[in-house]
Amino acid sequence: MAKRGAPFGFLPARRQTGPRGRLAFVRVVLAILLLAASANTTGALRADAGSFPLPRFVSLKASSANLRVGPGVGYTIEWVFKRRGIPLEIYQEYGNWRRVRDWDGSSGWIHHSLLSGRRTGVVAPWSRQPLALYAKPAADSAILAWLEPRVEVELTRCDGQWCAIASGASRGFMKQTGLWGVYPGEVL
Repeated sequence: MAKRGAPFGFLPARRQTGPRGRLAFVRVVLAILLLAASANTTGALRADAGSFPLPRFVSLKASSANLRVGPGVGYTIEWVFKRRGIPLEIYQEYGNWRRVRDWDGSSGWIHHSLLSGRRTGVVAPWSRQPLALYAKPAADSAILAWLEPRVEVELTRCDGQWCAIASGASRGFMKQTGLWGVYPGEVL
């Protein structure tokens, strides 16, 4: 039988108002605050790590970089890139490692610190014919040069149809569909 005045049949708890009770209360409050703070920090870090879309294009920042068969230095090296600025497509991530492929389909894992957000491209590696570099983003504008397939270019900007590019001293516009390193319809 419950004591009179106790709600729902429970006996009232004895309150500790001394130093031991206050210390227990402070410990509980600190534990809750620490859990809440770590949950917020962990959530923010996760959001930062996955904030870039996949797949996406980047370029090689380093002048030499190992392409490995797995995401870590313990995996064997399959290829070694020897030229800065090579356009690469990231299609998978694992921690600080990015799985990339180049224009000819070679793929492997590379550490993210060796990559740059600077965009570069390769002129139509699938083509056998040179492509025109135009003075303006229009097919009826003057042709400044003919670029051979597999020539690396720097992408300045793209409007979804045309890209402003630079290749050595040559600067001009090329149809976006003639470049590997930018998606069809992508705007830079």
